[in-house]
Amino acid sequence: MKVEVLYVAECPSYPATVKLLKNALATEGISAEVEEVLVADERMARELRFSGSPTIRINGRDIACEPQQPETFSLSCRLYPGSPQASVPPMEIIQRAVLEAKGERQ
Repeated sequence: MKVEVLYVAECPSYPATVKLLKNALATEGISAEVEEVLVADERMARELRFSGSPTIRINGRDIACEPQQPETFSLSCRLYPGSPQASVPPMEIIQRAVLEAKGERQ
């Protein structure tokens, strides 16, 4: 299972997001390494189709959704509707994505 957290420097939500993700993986008994990817510039944001910081991808898929318009890829913060902390993805979304990826492995 490939697990990535894409983020920009100085992102205040990045550490909390990594912690939630690692907790979700541990809860499911998954020992996947979490690759932390610093998105350094606009070109890299476009190439990675970066949706904002922080973004979690499991097996190449954004856990929240994949934006359709390429002009939305840039160095920016990301908001997650329905989350108690809007800049951190809700644990439910993380758990759902982890469970789906776990099911794909079996």
